[in-house]
Amino acid sequence: MLTITYDTERILAINRSRDPANDVPILSAGLIDAQVNGFRGHDVNAADGTSGTIQEITAELAKVGVTTWVPTIITASENSILAALGRIEQARKADVVVANAIPSVHIEGPFISDQDGPRGVHDADQIRPIDSVEVSRWQSVGARIGVVTVSPHAADAVDQIAKLCSLGITVAIGHTHATPEQIIAAVDAGATLSTHLGNGIESYIRRHPNPIWTQLADDRLTCGLIADGHHLPGDTLEVMLRAKGPDKAFLVSDATALAGHPPGLYETAVGGVVDLNAEGRLSYVGTDFLAGAAASLADGLRNVLQVTTAGLPQALRLVTENPARIIPGARPGLGRLRVGAPSDFVLLTENGEVLKVVQSGKNVSRA
Repeated sequence: MLTITYDTERILAINRSRDPANDVPILSAGLIDAQVNGFRGHDVNAADGTSGTIQEITAELAKVGVTTWVPTIITASENSILAALGRIEQARKADVVVANAIPSVHIEGPFISDQDGPRGVHDADQIRPIDSVEVSRWQSVGARIGVVTVSPHAADAVDQIAKLCSLGITVAIGHTHATPEQIIAAVDAGATLSTHLGNGIESYIRRHPNPIWTQLADDRLTCGLIADGHHLPGDTLEVMLRAKGPDKAFLVSDATALAGHPPGLYETAVGGVVDLNAEGRLSYVGTDFLAGAAASLADGLRNVLQVTTAGLPQALRLVTENPARIIPGARPGLGRLRVGAPSDFVLLTENGEVLKVVQSGKNVSRA
């Protein structure tokens, strides 16, 4: 049996009467989602969004076990990015629970590939070269920018990545048509993450060499993976997890505002009409192309347990310890059950079903 004493800030004591690994239900640190665009009708990037939008996403994510999350701002004009950053920071200042839940912000673009395929659904009109000066302007408004995703395909990419790193930014490689040589050069310059590896790339690539092999092989890169069952087939997910080992991969939901919605046809601001089917696949009507993710991180955890050889201890590391290690601004002890760690934890079945959630010391489980 495992007994935890805690307050609204941290774990005060842990007492074990036997091995907690044998306990069912299982107690785990709260889940950590390092890439969230929206959830249950609320959109981080909505032009009409408010700080209340960020508070609502925080509350809704907590109900499914995600007690820490990283808002992801996608490719947009500089003014739109600044407005989104302002809303997030306003929400953090207004609510200590939100402040604890959001360690920093991920900006995915606008410095990505302009080619169809690698670009994904990002607005082609707003894609631009990597610009460390623009990023410094983002920082000047007091925003907690943690990660910026870039495509290192341009001639000045190495220099710009080095400058981003000097600003305290964690650089991720994603939505790219860069060559393996350009990717290696980006890592040499300081890039340390891969954004949703296996997605945000051409549909058809050379068998070898190619950018996926390069990122899998480089132990300096820690890779985010969308494990919703649609973005990566089970065998692909299995191989990627084996290649990166126990510490160099983490799961993300990449959830959009349609995550948590019932199946049906929906009109979106980007891409028009999309179809959310009963299996949770979100695609453009009449095509096989994905239109984003509609599953939660907890869904991804359960899928990993179902389609890979990872057991629950390894799978939990992908949504707790590992993302905590790479997220800038993460609180000390985040992602682990130990004295002094944040008082965020979940009660799970051995199949990964979330039974109870505590965030900042308060029960936030859905009734």
